[in-house]
Amino acid sequence: MSSLRFGKHPPKHDYRTLRLKNYLGAELAPPPASYDVLARVYQKLSASDPTQLFPMDGNDTLGDCTIAALAHAITTYNGLVGTQKIPAKQAIVKLYMHLTGGVDSGLSELEVLNYWRKTAFSGEKIYAYTSIDVKNRTHIQQAIQLFGGVYLGFQVQENCLQEFEARQPWVPGKLTNDGHAVYAVAYDAAGVTVLTWGNVQKATWEWWDACVDEAYAILPAEASIADFTPGFDFAQLQADLANVAN
Repeated sequence: MSSLRFGKHPPKHDYRTLRLKNYLGAELAPPPASYDVLARVYQKLSASDPTQLFPMDGNDTLGDCTIAALAHAITTYNGLVGTQKIPAKQAIVKLYMHLTGGVDSGLSELEVLNYWRKTAFSGEKIYAYTSIDVKNRTHIQQAIQLFGGVYLGFQVQENCLQEFEARQPWVPGKLTNDGHAVYAVAYDAAGVTVLTWGNVQKATWEWWDACVDEAYAILPAEASIADFTPGFDFAQLQADLANVAN
């Protein structure tokens, strides 16, 4: 029997959450047919073993997938600029237990993102995050291309663990009551590639449509630099962040 764990709560909805669609300018080019952030990370780091770069992070004994996915985002962002940074398992578990109040109860993605926007983790603090309509495939693809990945959650399908362990793509199946958080780092015509449980995992777009229930674009601190993402309305984002804070 597999020892892998889940741990994402059902999506929380907050009217204050910023939405990606409001900041994508008309001049923004359509996303390419395929895009692989992970390949760029491998090239920059001269390393290509996902089991080393994106370890289990305690997700075989704890329901800390929301924090593990956050850690994988940090490794990805740093890897894109040629820096190898892998948050320590001890720090991941410590943050998980801090946010849960010391019990292994899982977390909501929104709770994790709100914390990360206000408090640095592993020396990294994000500027902002925006929710993405999970049914808008173009926006999902643009977010992966523009921001180095998508932080997402899904309702677990019945054969999720079996497909992962057999190294087969996730496909739709009967939904369970479990939720899981992962970080998407590539897409093509067939589907997406995500980081989870110390490895990479492919999933079809049909799986996405059936299982994914929340997705977020994370803007790193560098997003405040002029021309970080041409076509993205950063000025409007800043104004909206100020309004939310007031």
